[in-house]
Amino acid sequence: MRVEYLMPKKYIVRLSSEERVYLEDLIKKGKVAAHKRLHGEILLKADVSEEGPSWTDLKIKEAFNVTVQTVERIRKRLVKEGFQAAINRAKPIRLKPRKLDGEQEAQLLALSCSKAPLGQARWNLRLLANKMVELEYVDTISHETVRQILKKTK
Repeated sequence: MRVEYLMPKKYIVRLSSEERVYLEDLIKKGKVAAHKRLHGEILLKADVSEEGPSWTDLKIKEAFNVTVQTVERIRKRLVKEGFQAAINRAKPIRLKPRKLDGEQEAQLLALSCSKAPLGQARWNLRLLANKMVELEYVDTISHETVRQILKKTK
């Protein structure tokens, strides 16, 4: 036997008639991203306005095969960030700042295309990293960062 806990919802979905029409059109379209269609369907079912069916989160979860947290997250984004933010995916949050800016990356590329140092047949990642520090382009840089930048720019 399943027990459904009815907690008061913190973020209530109330769609305007224009938003409902937009979402219904979005769902009917043949070519639309799957996440947009899913988010639109969830918002339509969670709508508590007069036109909306005001489904519970558990009913939405079962109907669309998503988690309750997903439904809560979409409702929260609608209320806090707006209609378009709720339909689209969230932008990824970059936690680590970039090691090199565009100018430093260009200097690394120019260095890697230059002639290898004496006694070396070609540049390797550690030589490039050491040379970048030696030429004072950067304070510190690892050979792994050099590898990632070179891989990205090929």
